[in-house]
Amino acid sequence: MRRLWELDALRGLMLVLMTLTHLPTRLTSPTGQPFGFVSAAEGFVLLSACMAGMVYSRIGRRDGVAAMRRALWRRSFKIYLCQAGTLLFLFTVIAAVGIQVDQPAVRNLMSFYFAEPYTALLGALALVYQPPLLDILPLYILFMLISPWLLAHAQWHGWAGIMAVSVSLWVLAQFGLGVWIHDLAVQWFGLPVPVHETGAFATFGWQFLWVFGLWLGAAKPKDPTLAAWRMHLPPWSVNVAIGFALVAFVWRHVIGQAPFGANVGLNLMWDKWQLAPLRLLNLFALLVLTLHFGPWLSRRLPRMSWLETMGSAALPVFCTHLVLVLLTLAIWGGKFTARPWWGDVLLLAACGAIMYGVARVSQWVDRAPQKRRITRARQRAQLRAETRLPGIDPVEVPIAPPPGSPVDVLLELPEKPRPGISAMPSPT
Repeated sequence: MRRLWELDALRGLMLVLMTLTHLPTRLTSPTGQPFGFVSAAEGFVLLSACMAGMVYSRIGRRDGVAAMRRALWRRSFKIYLCQAGTLLFLFTVIAAVGIQVDQPAVRNLMSFYFAEPYTALLGALALVYQPPLLDILPLYILFMLISPWLLAHAQWHGWAGIMAVSVSLWVLAQFGLGVWIHDLAVQWFGLPVPVHETGAFATFGWQFLWVFGLWLGAAKPKDPTLAAWRMHLPPWSVNVAIGFALVAFVWRHVIGQAPFGANVGLNLMWDKWQLAPLRLLNLFALLVLTLHFGPWLSRRLPRMSWLETMGSAALPVFCTHLVLVLLTLAIWGGKFTARPWWGDVLLLAACGAIMYGVARVSQWVDRAPQKRRITRARQRAQLRAETRLPGIDPVEVPIAPPPGSPVDVLLELPEKPRPGISAMPSPT
């Protein structure tokens, strides 16, 4: 399976937009939700789920469900270690700096930790307490853990049942399913973490986006390109998507990020945290336009290798962006005008350079073991050739070329499939 550089570039773009949104600068408001009432988080989750579906469904078909499960669980554990490391940085370095300079932004960010440090620490390690900015990786961990069963069920029975359950949970999430389950946990088990400290993202709402992305990746065309996906779009969908996306884009940049101003009830129809209906439609409209116009744009626009590099190392780059944002909040606070305009430019340039540097280092670290495995394989092949019996030709051992940079979101995308016979028979 060849790499899709377009997906790497899109994930890199999502990381840049998230950094611009989370860093308190003069660009925070203009760059927040720049394409309508859709943020970078939705795009990032959808892309990550799509790539997970592409890679791990292929592992399941080639090596069996057990191998797919092990690969997903290994990845989940790696993401958990990143979350634990970021929490440790927040509870030590950021807490110390925030207390030392008496920073209100840090006190607000860590209010529950300062009030109940032991409960907060244990709850955070159990992925129950999720401080602001550190509430998206727990979603990934949970979704990655359940993905083996979803992909295995889809392999044998199709996606209809899974999508029906997922849509039902998304509908119930719009009516407070997550809050109801939290209240039951408090009543039955004495859960000490308040509901507003369990993360801003509604898990039962956002799971639909993950399931949809898994389906999109696992049910990909034989030729996994944007042009191949485009063939599956009905013609009328493009015109509808253009109209909806254009209205949302103009509305967002004329009215602002709150579509109905101070009307909380109407704004809930576009709510980000519940993944509300109109926001979901806006996202699907942008997805249709990306699939339709993406191949045309990719042929005419210059490739931005720096975006591809950051997108291919998404997990370490994402964690780096969190560290930089937390340090900025601890030092300067959350005011958008805490620095002069040139200070904002220098801050953004420094953060971008650091994130790109981390991506390059991550690629180098990931490629080193692959190169060593290839070198050992070549040495073994050469040894067999030197020690072959007279008159018998040596067996040629195919050596796979080193794969490209890792697709880090949560997974690694090989350049070419390893030889072997699928351990998962197709259903009859």
